[in-house]
Amino acid sequence: MSIRIRDVNKHFGRFQALRNVNLDIASGELLALLGPSGCGKTTLLRVIAGLETPDTGGIHFGGVDMTDVHVRERNVGFVFQHYALFRHMSVFENVAFGLRVKPRDQRPSEARIKQKVGDLLKLVQLDGLAERYPSQLSGGQRQRIALARALAVEPKVLLLDEPFGALDAKVRKELRRWLRRLHDELHVTSIFVTHDQEEALEVADRVVLMNSGAVEQVGSPQEVLDQPASPFVYGFLGDVNQFHGRAHEGFWHLDGLALDAPEHVGAQNAQAMAYVRPHDLDVQRHRAGTSGIVATLRRAIVVGPIAQLELHPVEHSQPDGHDPLIEVHMSAQQFHEMGLQKGETLVVHPRKARVFLQPEKV
Repeated sequence: MSIRIRDVNKHFGRFQALRNVNLDIASGELLALLGPSGCGKTTLLRVIAGLETPDTGGIHFGGVDMTDVHVRERNVGFVFQHYALFRHMSVFENVAFGLRVKPRDQRPSEARIKQKVGDLLKLVQLDGLAERYPSQLSGGQRQRIALARALAVEPKVLLLDEPFGALDAKVRKELRRWLRRLHDELHVTSIFVTHDQEEALEVADRVVLMNSGAVEQVGSPQEVLDQPASPFVYGFLGDVNQFHGRAHEGFWHLDGLALDAPEHVGAQNAQAMAYVRPHDLDVQRHRAGTSGIVATLRRAIVVGPIAQLELHPVEHSQPDGHDPLIEVHMSAQQFHEMGLQKGETLVVHPRKARVFLQPEKV
């Protein structure tokens, strides 16, 4: 079931939760709505579900206008962060609930319900737990039961709101791999909300980055990582260093450095910020005449095969008043071979950067 969202706006009093959202979701796609708290991702999910009505704009399922259709008529399945299982019902009865409350003329027979619930419990790998109660299950098992219950009514669209947010890191990682395999088997159009970038990038076919109620970027995990459309996207998807410099005729300049910035070939000595991932920085000992950003090594943390260095620039401070920390990632082997020591003066050189122009202060 394809979904088309057009020009959707939503206010709660004076607060605008969604700002002119346009989005196309392909049939059978697994899409992640990603962003910080308050960015509008859950509101958008609720608008798609029919739990909220947009102030303006429309929602179409498979070409049919569903904007004013009640949630009961949309045939969507829900999975919530805190499971929302019925504590007084067994696992079997929880999964069967949606089938039992269907109108009489649509309700399956008891034999069909028993078969369907059994099939779903096998699908989520919990077929031996039908008679248990939610309190007797682990968090990961409860979430799989919640998913089985959502799938029991054969929804056209599956909606998941922070489905793994209440679980510990190890279980969360196992479940998101399991969800990806399950989706590849079922191909139900699925949309899940998360603030965890690793989760979105690992599970989804495409990622929608949201910020302040608007869509910042839509793309495959690789696209949003390699080609971030804005400083917000660059900063949200992983660790990043920010360097204040100038862009001039296709190059970015700072401390004798000149990095390619072909997207700004028309810039004339404009203020510009270079965004650099920690693993895209080279480090060497300071020597007279070496171009680059001179910094002092404050701290080094070796975690497995990676050494994380924290450096402080010798001459530069951030215009916003923040501590101008530079983070560098290198292999632990290289770190040990270089024999770097706390307090040493080093020179940092970006191998690759993404440059964004800054508005000139008036």
